[in-house]
Amino acid sequence: MRIRRSEEADEPSLNLTPMIDVIFNLLLFFMLATTFLAPERSMDVELPQARAGQARGEAAREIVLNVLRDGGILLAGRRVDPTLLERELRAAAARDPRTPVTIRGDRRAEHQTIVRVLDACRQAGLANLSLGTSAPSRREG
Repeated sequence: MRIRRSEEADEPSLNLTPMIDVIFNLLLFFMLATTFLAPERSMDVELPQARAGQARGEAAREIVLNVLRDGGILLAGRRVDPTLLERELRAAAARDPRTPVTIRGDRRAEHQTIVRVLDACRQAGLANLSLGTSAPSRREG
């Protein structure tokens, strides 16, 4: 017995719409989840130059404090009230008192502001402190 094929039989097809939806969702997820630059290091802070010193590697849980020219203090990319800085640093010290802290002070910022930030770090119990500087230009060498 012969099986007859119907002329109207549907050709098998692959519905690509769900696959495209998944691809776009994955693309969106990775775009939002990826940080290309640490926001603390990309701030517009003009660092002073240092002739001697050592480059420090990136620590996983490093705290970066930026002291701006106008005296503002940035912690994790957001402006922090100087009176609340110590409290925020205490929370970080409670997790790990050995957390490294880098203070990136603009070279035009008041020295007193940087001293206040140093004091707040010490009062919070953070002792692994360093000052961010830029390498000297080749012309000065």
